[in-house]
Amino acid sequence: MSEVSEQTAVLLGEPPPPRAPDRTGPGGTLGLTLGLLRTARPRQWVKNMLVVAAPAAAGRLLSHGTGAPLTLVFVLFTAAASAVYLVNDAKDAEADRAHPVKCHRPVAAGQVPVTVAYAAGALLAALATVAAFRYCNTMTAVLLVAYITMQLAYCVSLKHVLVVDLVVVTAGFLMRAMIGGVALGIPLSRWFLITAGFGALFMVSAKRYSESVQMDGGAATRALLSEYTTGYLRFVWQLAAGVAVLAYCLWAMEGGGTSHGGLLPWRQLSMIPFILAVLRYAVFADRGIAGAPEDVVLHDRALAFIGVTWIGLYALAVAHL
Repeated sequence: MSEVSEQTAVLLGEPPPPRAPDRTGPGGTLGLTLGLLRTARPRQWVKNMLVVAAPAAAGRLLSHGTGAPLTLVFVLFTAAASAVYLVNDAKDAEADRAHPVKCHRPVAAGQVPVTVAYAAGALLAALATVAAFRYCNTMTAVLLVAYITMQLAYCVSLKHVLVVDLVVVTAGFLMRAMIGGVALGIPLSRWFLITAGFGALFMVSAKRYSESVQMDGGAATRALLSEYTTGYLRFVWQLAAGVAVLAYCLWAMEGGGTSHGGLLPWRQLSMIPFILAVLRYAVFADRGIAGAPEDVVLHDRALAFIGVTWIGLYALAVAHL
């Protein structure tokens, strides 16, 4: 408000209206920064821990010289995923404002301007790409660029295509699981790829199924969700779970016996907790409460115990004890 307007209000005996907040000052800058951080989805960064999957499967996780490359690809994938979230929220800002939950996202709520979200996403994607080509091998950089390109295409159009949306999200998880091995030059086992791919499809389709069940006749949380039937989504997650279990069992039995002179067949024994983990997760999927995989995995004590047991058995197999 101008000084003349304020003086006029005083002469009329009325209190001057409050000034509009200065969004360019320290408070506005802090709010914008926090909004950008929230839009980058820090809770989702735990998914990028999948970069250790291939080195762990190959028994190379604790080998000399693996720490720095894996940390780098984790940071790069986190930057790439955050860039996609920023662009996605900027593009969907108008639709999110009409959603009862998504309207609280920083971009939809006006805390982060749409143009700023687009610019931050583009900058993060560019920095991740340049750093990948500068500090990683060519295949790692290509895989990261492919991930960014695919996810941006998903934001623009692919999330509106039946089945393709499931495939793209699944491929994103699979790329996370692959990139650690690619960065270290580790050959990727066909059983590892099948298990990781269908395991990811199991969780993605279970999430869609849960969202479909929770719709309960209301508005869909995703534009495409109403075009799926719960029966179809149930079929997909059940099929994916079966293939993932079969692939893991075939991989575990491939060595046969107590390979490398181990005391017990630890790799074969690891099938037990793996199958139990799938069965336990399927309980939440069947109830329609597997909407957020990270919440299910991190907050269910039984599933956490099964996971720790599987890690222990697998570690024994790698150590050949």
